[in-house]
Amino acid sequence: MKVAVVTGSAGLIGSEATKALHREGFAIIGIDNDLRSYFFGNEASTNGTNQSLQEQLENYRSHSVDIRNFDDLEKIFKEYGSDIKLVVHTAAQPSHDWAAKEPFTDFGVNATGTLNLLEATRQNCPEAVFIFTSTNKVYGDTPNQLPLVELEHRWEIDGEHPFYIGVDESMSIDQTKHSLFGASKVAADVLVQEYGRYFGMKTGIFRGGCLTGPAHAGAELHGFLAYLMRCIVEKKSYRIFGYKGKQVRDNIHAHDLVSAFLHFYENPREGEVYNMGGSRHSNCSMMEAIRIGEELSGNRLDYSYLEENRIGDHIWYISDVRKFQSHYPEWSYQYSIEDILKEIFEACVAS
Repeated sequence: MKVAVVTGSAGLIGSEATKALHREGFAIIGIDNDLRSYFFGNEASTNGTNQSLQEQLENYRSHSVDIRNFDDLEKIFKEYGSDIKLVVHTAAQPSHDWAAKEPFTDFGVNATGTLNLLEATRQNCPEAVFIFTSTNKVYGDTPNQLPLVELEHRWEIDGEHPFYIGVDESMSIDQTKHSLFGASKVAADVLVQEYGRYFGMKTGIFRGGCLTGPAHAGAELHGFLAYLMRCIVEKKSYRIFGYKGKQVRDNIHAHDLVSAFLHFYENPREGEVYNMGGSRHSNCSMMEAIRIGEELSGNRLDYSYLEENRIGDHIWYISDVRKFQSHYPEWSYQYSIEDILKEIFEACVAS
């Protein structure tokens, strides 16, 4: 049986990938040691999801392994060897703010962990496809230099600008403020590119916008829509950090992102980079998301506003996904921003 290794297998994207690949006939080797609970507290723990995967999926084996430990990873990769056809690397420390508290932990997980996985793949299953979930934060705060216009409920880019459709892969990652999180993801991003270009491995880098869905264990420092919706449903207070709450994000449902992974797996490339988010198809400002959440729930959100924005945060970011669409024209979105928020709302009510 063909084997897929999924890191962060109980997280938002990892669990979605695990279920999709299981349906495709893969045996799944899940690697997840619930560092998310260390980062964000017990409410963000992935243990419940991991337990559910083990109960529901016949061919899912979970390993509580820290990706910073190469020896432990090597044992797993040696056991399965060339049967490993795909590695989906979603494990990460995902927060700007948290990275500044423990830079060694952040860099160890995001950069060293990625290097360990790349080298374990190269040594044991070099023909496997390696997919990495990078981030738009590799561009630092360069998007904030775009000519933006303030509208009633959102910031928007000048309609005549080449990036009006969205930011493409030509944007520079240099001479910008990334946050330490952004810097560690840059290191990982470039490593995955290099293992493709230098060693000829089949590696794909997906620079995500906001990745979301009902399985997201959102926390204040990470998981914008999931945490916002939980605050609305549970009538908890919420804090908006800067930009008048008009900052814009494109949001892609985990299902649509994993669908893109599967298309890449079927026809892989070497060291390819894709901006991958909701694009113009699925995006919203914070104030727009609050309005939709309030309409769905019937509740009013109790929020406070802090003038100071988070370091490295984007005022406006929408992904241009046309490069990926040109390479994989059969891929398409299944979820709009309204669909996403409705699913998250229903999950919050059911929990």
